[in-house]
Amino acid sequence: MCYLCKRKQTVMRIISFKILREFYEREPNAEPAIKEWYKKVEKANWNNFSDIKKSFNSVDAVGNMRYVFDIKGNDFRIVAKVFFKIKSVYLRFVGTHKEYDKIANIDKI
Repeated sequence: MCYLCKRKQTVMRIISFKILREFYEREPNAEPAIKEWYKKVEKANWNNFSDIKKSFNSVDAVGNMRYVFDIKGNDFRIVAKVFFKIKSVYLRFVGTHKEYDKIANIDKI
């Protein structure tokens, strides 16, 4: 139940699309895959990691409520912090696989 709007929330809220847009403007070949990911997440009703796995088989849990999504055949990565109770996905990183590999503590971003 969303305490602010007094109605049951059944979809995930993604914070923020701007981060995704800025990335695919820099990497235009990522745009279709990023938009597909966004639409799928937006319609999801995740309650736990198992639910995420049903939507994205290649997702990994990296600790501290963070999940890594492989995008476009693992060319790109999205790291998101998922708040199951409030149905929110907070984007922490969007980048190429090469950029992702440079992150030392993925569970801290």
